[in-house]
Amino acid sequence: MLTTVTADRVPWLSHWRIACALAREIGSKRLWRDNVIHAWVLMPDHMHLLVSLGQGESLSRLMARVKAVSARAAGSVAPDARPFWAPAFHDHALRCGEQIETAARYIVANPVRAGLVESPWAWPFWDSEWLP
Repeated sequence: MLTTVTADRVPWLSHWRIACALAREIGSKRLWRDNVIHAWVLMPDHMHLLVSLGQGESLSRLMARVKAVSARAAGSVAPDARPFWAPAFHDHALRCGEQIETAARYIVANPVRAGLVESPWAWPFWDSEWLP
């Protein structure tokens, strides 16, 4: 499980065009290479990802690419959205007893817990491989 925040926690992702641009990139298979994205959500000032690492790169390298690609996407629709991401990210490795589907539900429920919507279905910027 990965979390990264915008620079200075500016709520760039509350802007529809920016969030749409990022969602297109995050949902793109080419971004992930041999890594697997299981679930993601864009919040106003941060992003949560649930990823299984492939063999091709380290977690730090993956996150650097994800942040660079998504920052370029944001800049293409909002040139003043710079810097976009804060330099660091937080990761939590799932342990044997933790289920990946439970983690995915936790991620996509973030907008509900934040009080932004009453149901995950009402939030437009998320996806999960377990969608019905």
